[in-house]
Parts: sequence; structure tokens; C-alpha cells
Amino acid sequence: MATNKTTETRDSVDDFINAVTDETKRNDCLVLIKLLSKLTELEPRLWGPSIIGFGSYHYKYESGREGDSPLVAFSPRVSSIALYLSGHFDNREQLLGKLGKHKTDKGCIHLKKLADINIDILTKMILSHVKHIKELYG
Repeated sequence: MATNKTTETRDSVDDFINAVTDETKRNDCLVLIKLLSKLTELEPRLWGPSIIGFGSYHYKYESGREGDSPLVAFSPRVSSIALYLSGHFDNREQLLGKLGKHKTDKGCIHLKKLADINIDILTKMILSHVKHIKELYG
């Protein structure tokens, strides 16, 4: 069985964030770290070369595939900040409708900048996502 490419590392989150060249994106990442640290009461860790995750959980699918994943995570990408949130948490579609300017794909919500969104709605989404993951995987 294949192993996950993205695993928790001991690399420095601070060094990673400081290397983000876009100042707005770098500052938004610092705000997200503070928000996620507060909401999860967990410290940020680098997963793979570019994902900042908080906590972890072990999943096992009906197919037999299993592994570890961050409880909640984000990554500053070239074109956006990708937030890794479940596609199945309570009120997801209603909250997305109130979030502000964003794009979605599979399990990601893409933001250009935090100034484009409602942080209170994002907070509700993160809390709902964390609750959903904990109910599914303990």
C-alpha cells in the first residue's frame, strides 16, 4: 500500500512563512496561524514542504487506505491561500455563501487575501470542520 507523501516534519514554520515573498500573503498567513492556534489550542507544524497544519488525526477509508492528516491546515500557494477543510461539515454551503470572495475545489477553499472574506464566518467554518473530523475519526 502506498504511503502518504505529506507527513508532519520538524521544519520551521517561521522560516517557511518568512520565505513567502508576497507581503500581503505572508501577513495573512500570520493571521491564520494566530486564528487556528486559538481555535484549536494547538501549535502549527509543517506538513511536507508547504502545508501548515494544526493537530492530526488518523483516518481509515473503506477501501483500506489509511494515514495521518492535519486536523486543519492551510498552505500559501502562488495564486491563493488554500485552506484544507472538509467538504462535508454542517452548513458548509450556507457558510460559503456568506464567506466572501473565494473559490473551492475538492477539499480546499482558496482565498486571495483575508481582506476579501468575513473572518467570523471563516471561524464558524473552521470550528464546524474540526467538529466534523473529530466525530468521524475521534
